[in-house]
Amino acid sequence: MKYRKLKNSELDRVDPKTFKTIEKSPLIIILDNIRSLNNIGSVFRTSDAFLVKKIYLCGITAQPPHKDIQKTALGATESVAWEYAENTMEVIEKLQKEGVVVAAIEQAELAVSLTDFSIQKEMTYALVFGNEVKGVQQKVVSASDVVIEIPQFGTKHSLNISVSAGVVVWDFFSKMQQIQ
Repeated sequence: MKYRKLKNSELDRVDPKTFKTIEKSPLIIILDNIRSLNNIGSVFRTSDAFLVKKIYLCGITAQPPHKDIQKTALGATESVAWEYAENTMEVIEKLQKEGVVVAAIEQAELAVSLTDFSIQKEMTYALVFGNEVKGVQQKVVSASDVVIEIPQFGTKHSLNISVSAGVVVWDFFSKMQQIQ
């Protein structure tokens, strides 16, 4: 068997206008003080790929339009719903009042391994990803309904935030597909 790369025209992707009308995954992303514009753009692109409902850009996290966000987002800032909020805690409290399960992605005492975390049917989850150096703020970790840790086996202590988002969003998305 020989494989042939598909052309973009063969991928059967929807346009941004259509994307906004299709049903989304019950996933929300909260970016807590992300410094890198490239990381922000990458999270937008991952969010587009897995039909994330909304991204909250909090604190110092930059907002579109910005050329360095656009460079990695490749237009996903036009398809994925987003909102800026200065205070991450206010977003978390609002979402929890709406019944959303807030999950900080962080290394913490009593954290649940991503491999062991079970998705509950009919629930919406907000995944909080933190600053490249300091991680998710402690007050945000403390206020979260659950803390989820990505298992790692090498010498480094963490993954890049855009890589973490890709790993966790894919894991949640695939688990959600299995319970439908």
